[in-house]
Amino acid sequence: MRLDVVTIFPEYLEPLNVSLVGKARARGQLDVHVHDLRDWTYDRHNTVDDTPYGGGPGMVMKTGPWGEALDEALADGYESGAHGPVMVVPTPSGRPFTQELAVELSERPWLLFTPARYEGIDRRVMDEYATRMPVYEVSIGDYVLAGGEAAVLVITEAVARLLPGVLGNADSHRDDSFAPGEMENLLEGPVYTKPPEWRGRGIPEVLLSGHHGKIARWRRDEAFRRTAQNRPDLIERCEASAFDKKDREMLSILGWKPTVDGRFWRRPDAVEE
Repeated sequence: MRLDVVTIFPEYLEPLNVSLVGKARARGQLDVHVHDLRDWTYDRHNTVDDTPYGGGPGMVMKTGPWGEALDEALADGYESGAHGPVMVVPTPSGRPFTQELAVELSERPWLLFTPARYEGIDRRVMDEYATRMPVYEVSIGDYVLAGGEAAVLVITEAVARLLPGVLGNADSHRDDSFAPGEMENLLEGPVYTKPPEWRGRGIPEVLLSGHHGKIARWRRDEAFRRTAQNRPDLIERCEASAFDKKDREMLSILGWKPTVDGRFWRRPDAVEE
C-alpha cells in the first residue's frame, strides 16, 4: 500500500516511523510519502490560507497550494507504479470512521491524506479531485481537533494493522471490538495474563479450565456484558436473528428483550439477574 500525506506539519507524522507501522514501512509493506504543503507556496510568508468568502471567523486553506501539491503527489505515485488512489479527508463533518471503513480502506492500494488546519480546505479542492478518484470525508469522533494530522495517525494505524503480514498473528484482529463477523457490534471483553494472582486478585476460573468451548462462551458473554454497559446503542441496532440461543439468553440476563420488529430493547429498570 502507498500512503501520501500532504500537511503543513510534516513533523507531526513522525509516529509513522515507529511500532507496527514503522516495521511495515521497513519491510516494504507500506510506502509512505509525507509532503510539506508550504513547498507549493511562492510568497515570502509561505501563505496557505485566506479569509473566508461571506465573512466569519477563522481562515480557509487556499486552492492553489493544495492543487499543485496533490497533482505532484499523484504524478509521483503513478510514475512509481501506484494505482487506484483514494483521497481521505479527515474532517469532523465527515462519515464516522469505523472498523468496517478501516477494512474497506485496507483493501485500497493507495491512500492520499489531506489533513487540514484552520476552518478547513476550500470546498472546490474536494470537488475537483472527486472527478478523478473516490473521496472519503472521514470523522474519527464527535469533537474538533486543531488539525487533521492526529486523525491521519489514527486511520493509518487502524488500516495498516489489517494488511497481510503486518500483525505477528494473522488472527489477532478477528476478535477485536467491531471486527466484521461475530464481533461486528460488540466490544471485546476483559483479558488476563500471568501471574494467576496479583495483589490478591485472581482470574476467572474458566480461563484455567482448558475447555475451549467454555472459554469461548465466557469471552462472548463478557463481550455482551461490556457492550451493554458501555455501548448499549450497538445492541439496540442489532437484529435479534444475528444472535444464537445462548447469546439471547445472556442478553435476557442483562435485561434486554427482543421487540416485535426483531431488534432489542432494554427495560429502563433492568438489573442484571
